[in-house]
Amino acid sequence: MAEVTDADFAGEVLGAELPVLVEFTADWCPPCRQMGPVLSALAAEEADRLKVVQLNVDRNPDITNAYKVLSMPTFMVFRGGEPVRSMVGARPKRRLLEELADVL
Repeated sequence: MAEVTDADFAGEVLGAELPVLVEFTADWCPPCRQMGPVLSALAAEEADRLKVVQLNVDRNPDITNAYKVLSMPTFMVFRGGEPVRSMVGARPKRRLLEELADVL
């Protein structure tokens, strides 16, 4: 799964053709690590409809602060350069897909 940074966020996320699911994550966050396999599977299965990326909040404070992310993991879906959905906390893949259904 791709990792984005403060430096390339605009190009990779805001300028993407597909909707983008961004996981705001941290190395010290157990629920974030738990979501790794779920997001990797989602990225592979939905590659034609959804781009999935991670942003490390500790290494990328500008974007983290710009979107007022306070809890990890936070998931944000961006479409057309705008955030259209925000979810906080780990969840099973089935529930994540249900929550993403209307933005895909």
